Amino acid sequence: MEEVMTDVTITGGPSLPQERKLVTSIPGPKSQELLARKNAAVASGVGVALPVFTVAAGGGVMIDADGNSLIDLGSGIAVTGVGNSAPAVVDAVKKQVEQFTHTCFTVTPYDGYVEVAEKLNAITPGDHEKRSALFNTGAEAVENAIKIARHYTKKNAVVVFDHAYHGRTNLTMGMTAKNMPYKDGFGPFAPEIYRVPTSYPFRDGLSGAEAAKVALTQIEKQVGVANLAAIIIEPIQGEGGFIAPAEGFLPALQEWATRNGVVFILDEVQTGFARTGDLFAANHEGVVPDLMTLAKGIAGGLPLSAVTGRAEIMDSAHAGGLGGTYTGNPIACAAALATIETYETENLTERAREIGAIIEEFFAELQKDDDRIGEIRGRGAMMAVEFVESGSKAPNAALTGAIAKYAGEQGVVLLTCGTYGNVVRFLPPLSISDELLRDGLQVVADAITAAA
Repeated sequence: MEEVMTDVTITGGPSLPQERKLVTSIPGPKSQELLARKNAAVASGVGVALPVFTVAAGGGVMIDADGNSLIDLGSGIAVTGVGNSAPAVVDAVKKQVEQFTHTCFTVTPYDGYVEVAEKLNAITPGDHEKRSALFNTGAEAVENAIKIARHYTKKNAVVVFDHAYHGRTNLTMGMTAKNMPYKDGFGPFAPEIYRVPTSYPFRDGLSGAEAAKVALTQIEKQVGVANLAAIIIEPIQGEGGFIAPAEGFLPALQEWATRNGVVFILDEVQTGFARTGDLFAANHEGVVPDLMTLAKGIAGGLPLSAVTGRAEIMDSAHAGGLGGTYTGNPIACAAALATIETYETENLTERAREIGAIIEEFFAELQKDDDRIGEIRGRGAMMAVEFVESGSKAPNAALTGAIAKYAGEQGVVLLTCGTYGNVVRFLPPLSISDELLRDGLQVVADAITAAA
């Protein structure tokens, strides 16, 4: 088949013009041709949110095969926090590729893996002795965290929460709350997973302490402390709707887990690495987990994940019990070291707070005249708007879908989420300019108006 060519320069990175510019309808003819090839070659279960094919990206824009320049408000689902093709990451990857691409760390190790582990041990919450193990994906990190917790405690039960998302493997599907599209028809799932209520202030009206009491009572009565290996929770729930728990909820869970010998795991796959305005979301309330799962923003777009935690827990697994062929790949490790350095040297935690303030202020103004904006929530550059039916808190998934569709047609990559499908989430790269961000937000405002 003839290769689809593009007329645009495909050099990526922040050197790309930082503007929204449409030269065709969305999707354009070249993207449509590529979509037809995708449909003929790729399993139909692999869907796409916006059928435009990217040829370059950087700063806050993505260039498609037709030469359209779209505003990126998704960062590949919170992955490219330092921006796409960040110069330091590109340089580090090129250097590593020239040296070697793979040995398998569990066959013949290399220093990049060790350096990443040392860095994670140093920057994650808590001053206790830590160990890290590297993997490929967020789900793989979660699965290994559960393996480690079970091995350490010699118990089997794991507690997860309403609206949780932890991945798509068999174990993590069982831990994920939402049926469609993640779980439907893929069971049976792994046993010994128990779900309890979370803190959802917009819908439950409870304080953090009250919500924790509900969850912990259910754990004690329906699971039993003697059976419980671990509690795992996202400090801000991602796919479930960017649900930020009420103040005090997470500390109460941690205190109870510590007192009862239960491993407390924070899943910071989506929240980690400057996304929430802190290097890790745990820092907001001073929560120090026993184990953390990390991925997404860790390596500037290359596949890498990690479990970092207390040395005595991490070291409990026997030699050979953790690992995998590609885990801690040397190219991804080089990218991670450059990515973490970029977060630090460019003060991107502060930039995340600035982005969050712009988003919150923008939608707070709109909310004054539109009661379909039920809640504006999140932290840093991990913000969301929950849409409801006018005059109630009933989820408004139709409006949410219409907003995402309109935004895509106008050149803004916008993601939705939520158990009820009624949340628009904002995850722009931290390299986005104020001007580009405001342009993207205005398109969303226009979409809300158009759907009135």
